[in-house]
Amino acid sequence: MRIVLSVILAFITVFSVTACSAGKKTGDLQKITFVLDWTPNTNHTGIYVARDKGYYKELGLDVEIIQPQEGTSDTLVASGTAQFGISYQESVTYARASGVPIVSIAAVIQHNTSGFASLKEKNILSPKDFEGRTYGGWGSETEAATIRYLMDQAGADFSKVKIMTIGDTDFFQASSSGQIDFAWIFEGWAGIEAKLRGIDINYIDLGSIAPVFDYYTPVIITNENMIKNSRDIVESFMKATIKGYEFAIGNPEEAAEILLAAAPELDRDLVTESQKFLSERYRDDAEKWGLQKQEVWQRYTDWMYDNGFIQDKIDVSRAYTNEFIK
Repeated sequence: MRIVLSVILAFITVFSVTACSAGKKTGDLQKITFVLDWTPNTNHTGIYVARDKGYYKELGLDVEIIQPQEGTSDTLVASGTAQFGISYQESVTYARASGVPIVSIAAVIQHNTSGFASLKEKNILSPKDFEGRTYGGWGSETEAATIRYLMDQAGADFSKVKIMTIGDTDFFQASSSGQIDFAWIFEGWAGIEAKLRGIDINYIDLGSIAPVFDYYTPVIITNENMIKNSRDIVESFMKATIKGYEFAIGNPEEAAEILLAAAPELDRDLVTESQKFLSERYRDDAEKWGLQKQEVWQRYTDWMYDNGFIQDKIDVSRAYTNEFIK
């Protein structure tokens, strides 16, 4: 959900010059850079498993996992600075509508596991209860549009909601201080943290309450030049990545230990419980991990277009592909 459109536009020129780079050879291994969307968390576990279990090396790849220092994962992958990365369906749609040819090659989680959370005592049980409340978000225009849509569907008055940008302020701190009444969280992270801390919350699951918002978040991306000019690398990368996420699905506690070894600053109990939660949701009801459906891409693209976030509808069949999953 975090995206700065102007930065992506700035990378369009850079893309045409550098995006064909597929990394450098280091001995018998092909050097590959994978960029996260944020700090390491359980959305990323399959990547760390594939690296630390040697799945990438078995297929001739030396994968370095980095966090974005400047720009977003989208811009780094578009420019060829990184060959692969973590993004979101929304971000890919923005990029494609701006002429930046990044491509989603796998859905990390089959269904949207995010939604609106509030402390139990706030008694916010549905979008109707957003009236007279303060929402704390990160400043994206799509947040307000999403809330408006949900409230309209519930017959509520969006003008009665106060939107406040709190950035990365802790949800629990902002809520307990009275700064905000509700926020958009990932159930598999902040939702798990609430249980571990003994904090009762109400949670409105976004994908369940409105199918249009059951989009893919996060996704794994590459760029069109990689697919065209370094197809063998993309195939090898995805073969190992699939193996990594399948391991995380079947072995959540061991997978959690692998992530903790890579990011020891994370809370052990939170990572372990989050990993158990996501192990049942990575693949969910899909035939295989990573598969994406055209209708999921199309309905959210239509919603973004209808709400004026993109000027032209994109060809969703070029925004994602299942060819490296099947």
